[in-house]
Amino acid sequence: MAMAGEVDNHHGEMPSRRLHTVPGSPAQQHLHSHLSSTSTETSKEHSRMSSIHEVMKKAWNKVRQCLLLAVAMLFMMWQHFKAFISLWCSISCQGRSKNKRNLSVNAEVDVITYCSKKWKGEALNAKQMRKVYEDVYWKHNIKTLQPVKEDNYGLLRAVMFQVFSQAIPFPGWMKEKDILKLPEKLLYSQGCNWIQQFSFGPEKYAGPKVYGKLRSCLELFKSEWVDFCASKDRIKRKKMCKSLFSDETKENKVYEALKFIILYLAIEAHENLKTEEQIPSFFPFLFSRDTSADPLSYMMNHLNMVGDTIGLEQAELCLVCYALEVKIKVLRLTKFNTEDFEMIYPADHKRDWHEITIMTDDDRHYNIPVIAK
Repeated sequence: MAMAGEVDNHHGEMPSRRLHTVPGSPAQQHLHSHLSSTSTETSKEHSRMSSIHEVMKKAWNKVRQCLLLAVAMLFMMWQHFKAFISLWCSISCQGRSKNKRNLSVNAEVDVITYCSKKWKGEALNAKQMRKVYEDVYWKHNIKTLQPVKEDNYGLLRAVMFQVFSQAIPFPGWMKEKDILKLPEKLLYSQGCNWIQQFSFGPEKYAGPKVYGKLRSCLELFKSEWVDFCASKDRIKRKKMCKSLFSDETKENKVYEALKFIILYLAIEAHENLKTEEQIPSFFPFLFSRDTSADPLSYMMNHLNMVGDTIGLEQAELCLVCYALEVKIKVLRLTKFNTEDFEMIYPADHKRDWHEITIMTDDDRHYNIPVIAK
């Protein structure tokens, strides 16, 4: 039993001897050495990680700066690219517009097709106009028409297009008087300095500048007419018309020249009226209106607004006829089957004058009918 107790005591003391380390013993020195080494390594690892982190941070900052710079450059390149594309499109469109100019007098179209597009729906007036166009197609042998641009030069455009395309001869009176000298003649010979107030449609001129502008218009008017008359080739005249009636600036000059020639004829007729000389029958009617009692009021109240806010009135077609020495037939579709359907201007036209035909739906807008032969 004693031996058993000793054995138990021996086993009970063993753990306490294992856990107990004598200070300053080799084991403790080894432990401290190990801990110190571990701490040093940890410190070195931490220092190394800090260095790596710092390097990575600096590298990222540089990368970020490069990315921001690249994005800014890409944005600038995109803006320049868009500007280039916009410029290129603009130039391209301008080029196409030059090649495909908008004609103010379009090519021939079928009358029935034109009517079906313009007069749609089931309204009474639309149905009536469709019936009128059918009758015009069959009874008057008008199979096609040339649509004319609808603006305040429309009536003058429909007339002058036919004058040029048909090569109607240059009026004899214009050859005798030399229309290029008319502005100076009115100013110096007849004292009409008020023509300085002549207005060129939407373009407003005043004072001495008017004479230079008038002469420019008259020169173009005369040269174009002479060129068309000189051309005996119908195909060539068609190309010439396409060129002129797609150039708004030149085209408007022709109309303004015609307006001034009309004014000149009104001044001449008014002077002859004073001396009781014989004048065309239309002029007494013209000067009987309160708004055109004399050439000045006629210019201010009527002619100056033509091409700007109003078109030439149908009643004033006689002035155009006298100026161009042509007879004008107007087909008024709203007056179909009445005596006012087909109107001839002027009533006292000369037999050798060439005839021009125009057609209107509303007495404001005009087209050119092509009468089949």
